[in-house]
Amino acid sequence: MIADYSAIFAFLILFIVAVLLKGSIFLSVSNIMNILMNNSIIGIIALGMTLVIITAGIDLAVGSQMAATGLIAMTILNATQSIFLAILAAVFAGLVFGAITGGLISKFGVPAFIVTLGTMQIYRSVSEYYFDGGGVLASGKSASAFTAIANTKLFGVIPMPMIYWFALCIIISIIARRTAFGRHVYAIGSNKRASFLSTINVNRVLLLVYALSGILVALASIIEASRLGSMNSASSGSGYEMDAIAAVVIGGTSMAGGRGTILGTVFGTLTLGIINNLMNLLGVPSFLVGAIKGIIIIGALLIQRSVSKDES
Repeated sequence: MIADYSAIFAFLILFIVAVLLKGSIFLSVSNIMNILMNNSIIGIIALGMTLVIITAGIDLAVGSQMAATGLIAMTILNATQSIFLAILAAVFAGLVFGAITGGLISKFGVPAFIVTLGTMQIYRSVSEYYFDGGGVLASGKSASAFTAIANTKLFGVIPMPMIYWFALCIIISIIARRTAFGRHVYAIGSNKRASFLSTINVNRVLLLVYALSGILVALASIIEASRLGSMNSASSGSGYEMDAIAAVVIGGTSMAGGRGTILGTVFGTLTLGIINNLMNLLGVPSFLVGAIKGIIIIGALLIQRSVSKDES
C-alpha cells in the first residue's frame, strides 16, 4: 500500500530539500549526529505511541510522565548512588503509570483522550508540587557514570542514545510483527468488537500496550536525565507528546487504528528531526516552530485520508 511507504518518500523529499538549501552544513557529520541525538528521545517515546495509536488510542501524558519518571530516577540516584536502582525505579514507575492508564481505559471504558489528558495534568502538577517547580541535579560519586550513559559516543562518533533507539526499534518491531500480542494489537485497532468476539482478551492487550508505552517513556527519561545531568519538574518533557504523535502520524500510522509500522515511525521521527534542524539552519523564529509542526500533522492526516479513500 502507498501509505506504508509515505514516510520514506516524505523523508527522502525533505532530505533532498535540506541538501539543496544547506548542503555542506546539513550534511556535516556533526550536524547529522546532532539530528539523531536530539531526536532519539522522541523516537523512543514514539515507539510506544505507535502501538497505542494502532489500537485507536492516544496518550497525551507521555511528556509529563517522562518528567515524573526522570525525577524519580534522579532522586533515587542521589539517595542511593546506585545507577541500577535509579533505572529500576524509573522503569517500575513507568510500568505502573502505563498500567493505570491502560486499566482506566480497558476496565472502565473511559476514552483514552480523557484519561491521558487527566494523567498529564496529575503527573506534571504533582511533580511541580513535590519539587517546588524546580528539579534535581545528578550529584555524588555516581553522577559521572550516570551521565556517561547518554554522553558516550561509540567509536568516538555515534551517540549512544542513537544506539539505544535503534535497538529498541528492532525489539518493538519484532513484538509488533512477529508475536501474537502484536497481531492482537492490530486486530483491536481494526475492529475492537470483532477482536472481542474472536476470543482476544482486549482488556489485557490494551493494558499491556499502555504499560509497554510507559516503560519506553521511562527509558527515554533515563536517557534524557543522563544527557542533561538533571530533570526539571516544569520543563522536562514539555511538548514531547505532540512531537511523538507527530512522528507517528507522519510515519503513516492511522489515527483510526489498525494500521502502522515501527519503520514508518522511525522515518517519521527522522523527518520531524530534519524539519526542526532545517528551520534552525534557516533561522526560522522559534515561535513559529509549533505552528509549522501543527500544519505538518494536519497535512499528514489529510494525506492519510486521501490515500485511504483511493485504496478503498
